[in-house]
Amino acid sequence: MNKRELVDAISDRLGSKKAAAEAVDAILEAIQTAVAKGDKVAITGFGSFEKADRPARTARNPATGKTIQVPATSVPKFKAGADFKNLVAGKK
Repeated sequence: MNKRELVDAISDRLGSKKAAAEAVDAILEAIQTAVAKGDKVAITGFGSFEKADRPARTARNPATGKTIQVPATSVPKFKAGADFKNLVAGKK
């Protein structure tokens, strides 16, 4: 399911595609802004989003065998909640 399909699925409940698109955009923007600031966003039953810091490291180019330095970076991390895991696993 992509963003457009998600908006379509939500529009059935909200009554209009415009309202659904605004709701999806607002939720995604709020999550992205909070995680970028370093805050953890936890949605009970669904999961949590947080910022993870990756340290600098040395890597190897597999084609040439040459070592390169990979700089430290921050990445978003998602951990599924128990209810979401059980739904995907087919458990009740």
